[in-house]
Amino acid sequence: MKKLKQIPIDVINSMNKNTLMEQLGIECIELGDDYVISKMPVDSRTHQPMGLLHGGASAALIESIGSMGSTLLLDISKQHPVGIEINANHIGGIRTGNVIATGTIVHAGKRTHLWQVDIKEEGTNKLVCSGRLTVMIIDI
Repeated sequence: MKKLKQIPIDVINSMNKNTLMEQLGIECIELGDDYVISKMPVDSRTHQPMGLLHGGASAALIESIGSMGSTLLLDISKQHPVGIEINANHIGGIRTGNVIATGTIVHAGKRTHLWQVDIKEEGTNKLVCSGRLTVMIIDI
């Protein structure tokens, strides 16, 4: 399987300027050969009305990680990744702190990528959400 391009984390995070990722406070914190790890705060930006982490924020984190990872597998002057299907199973609640999401590439084909993403509470490592993202690769 192809390996993710290893570029500086600050360069990756600079691409979040003026995007949903910036609004939600999502930042990449680690890259591996086949994984991306990101962090997101659990605060007023990511809460639902009952004060828990919003499931949509978790889904946005899953999509952000998979898209970021697929970007690192492509020549983006020729191809772009676009999410086409997302699944998120909300397993536990969290009210404060941060979540750490680890996205691992499961399949990196010519036209589709599949990412498995687990979101855990920082500090306790308690699983909060588990999801999958299917990415379609489009020629530009």
